[in-house]
Amino acid sequence: MSEAQPQVHNGAELFVRALENEGVQYIFAVPGEENLAFLEALRNSSIQLVINRHEQAAGFMAATYGRLTGKVGVCLSTLGPGATNLVTAAAYAQLGGMPMMMISGQKPIKSSKQGLFQILDVVDLMRPLTKFTRQISNANTIPAKLREAFRLASEERPGAVHLELPEDIADEEPEADAHIFTPSDARRPTASSKSLEMACDMLRKARHPLLMIGAGANRKRVSKALLRLVDVTGVPFFTTQMGKGVIDERHPCYIGNAALSAGDFVHCAIDRADLVINVGHDVVEKPPFFMTPGGKKVIHINFSGADVDPVYFPHHEVVGDIANSVEYLADNCGQCANHDFAGLMEVKQAADHHLESRADDDRFPVIPQRIVRDVRRVMPEDGIIALDNGMYKLWFARNYRAYDNNTVLLDNALASMGAGLPSGMMAAMLYPQLKVMSICGDGGFMMNSQELETAVRLELDLVVLIINDSAYGMIKWKQGQEGYPDFGLDYRNPDFVTYAQSYGATGHRVTGTGDLESTLRKALDAGGVHLVEVPVDYSENHRVFDEELAELTCRLQ
Repeated sequence: MSEAQPQVHNGAELFVRALENEGVQYIFAVPGEENLAFLEALRNSSIQLVINRHEQAAGFMAATYGRLTGKVGVCLSTLGPGATNLVTAAAYAQLGGMPMMMISGQKPIKSSKQGLFQILDVVDLMRPLTKFTRQISNANTIPAKLREAFRLASEERPGAVHLELPEDIADEEPEADAHIFTPSDARRPTASSKSLEMACDMLRKARHPLLMIGAGANRKRVSKALLRLVDVTGVPFFTTQMGKGVIDERHPCYIGNAALSAGDFVHCAIDRADLVINVGHDVVEKPPFFMTPGGKKVIHINFSGADVDPVYFPHHEVVGDIANSVEYLADNCGQCANHDFAGLMEVKQAADHHLESRADDDRFPVIPQRIVRDVRRVMPEDGIIALDNGMYKLWFARNYRAYDNNTVLLDNALASMGAGLPSGMMAAMLYPQLKVMSICGDGGFMMNSQELETAVRLELDLVVLIINDSAYGMIKWKQGQEGYPDFGLDYRNPDFVTYAQSYGATGHRVTGTGDLESTLRKALDAGGVHLVEVPVDYSENHRVFDEELAELTCRLQ
C-alpha cells in the first residue's frame, strides 16, 4: 500500500488519481451527464480523453489497446443505453482475452428524484460478460475496487472488467486517509518439471509431431521461445487465425493457417501427424481442427488448463507461463533421429502452390486472392492490418503471410462485425511510425463508420480498405452451402468516396484491378485518413472452398 495521497475533493478525482497510478494513457468515451464530475477530474489529468461516436467503438479501441500493449484499456459510458452499447465490446474483450476496463455512470443511489428513468441493473448485465463487475457505493472503496479490477483484467486469462460509478459517489468527498494501492508485480507460475518432462518424452517418441500456435502464444517472449523450439527440433508448425505471425510465416517449417475447421491442406498435415503440440490454444477460438476419440495424441501448453470440449480433450497438459514452458522444451527435448517430417512437408508444398495460384488474376471485380496479394505487397514487414469480420477474413487468414506477432489483428472468438475500423484506429494511435490498414467489408464498415470522424479528428495516418459486395457475403456463401436459394442478404451502400470526404477523409474508388496496388500504396504514403473502395468477386468462395479444396486435399490422404 502506498503512502497517503494529497487530499482529493471527491470520488471522481480519487478514481482518476487511481487510474493515473495504474499508468492509464487513454480513456475512450461517450460521456453523459452522470459522468460530469469524472470529466472534470479528467480535465486536470495526465490521461488523454478520446471522444468516440459510439460506445461500442470506444470499447473496441480500449480492448485493442489491451491486446497490443498487455495493459488494461479503459472506456467510459453513461448509464442505461450508454452502458448497454458496451455489451458487444465487453464480450469482444472477454472472449478475445484482451484486458479492458469499462466504467459506466449511474443515477445517484442514495437519493433519486427521477424514479427508474434510464436505470438498469448494469452490474448484473455485465456479470456473464466480465471477470469482475461492481457498483461503487462508497468513495473510500474506490482505490481497492479499482486495483482489484485491474489485477483481474490483466491476469491470465486476460479479459473485461466493469465498475459502475454513481453520480453521488463521484461527488462524495472521501476520507482524508483514503489510499491508492500500488500495483503488485505478480509473476506467472511455472509449469511443473514432471509435466514438462512428460511433454518432452511424448515429443521424442513421436514419429510425425506437429506444432499448433494459438492466440495465447501471441506474446513477444513466447514468439522468441517458439522460434527457438522450431529451429532446434525442426518440427513443422501451423497457426490458428489468432495465432498468425507469432513466428514469421516465411519460415521453412510453416505449414499454413487453420482458417477453416476442416477440409483444408493444414488438416491433411494434422491427419498425418501422430502428435499435435497445441501452444496457446483456447476453445473460445473457432476450432482449428476436430479431435476424435482414439485419434492422435494432443499436448495442451497454456497459462491455464484446457476446457474440455467435445472436439478438444488433450491427452497431456503443461500449465504455467507459456514462454517458460516452451523454453524448457527447446532446451531439453532436442532433435530426434526418429522424427520424419517428409509427409508434412509434402502437404506444405501443395498448400504453398495452391495459395499462390490466381494471385495475379486480372478479373474485375477483383477476386480475393488478388486483393490479399496486393495488400501484402504494399504493407511493410512491420505494417499492421486490422480485419473486420466477413468472408475476406478467411482469405486473409489463409493467404496473407504475417511476419511478426500482432501485425494481423483479427478476432476469431466473438468474431463481431464493426471492430475492424476501431481496432485499426487504435493501432495507428499507438504506433504512428508504422503503416496501418483497416480491412472491412461494406457491412462491417457501416456498423461503426461514424468513427471516421474520430480518426480524422485525431489526425491519424490510417488507410481503410472496404471490400464491397453490397451484401452480407459470408452468410450468402453459407446460404449456398446449405442449398438455400439466394434471399434476404443484399442491400445498397452509400457512395463511399463522397461519404469519406464528408468526414474530411480522402476517398478512392478502384475501377480496375491493375489500380488496386498503386492506389493503396499512394494512400499509405500520403498520410492522413484514406478510404479505398474495391469491388470484390466472391464467386471464388464456392469454387475454392466448396469444390477445389475437396478435390485437391483428397489426393493427399
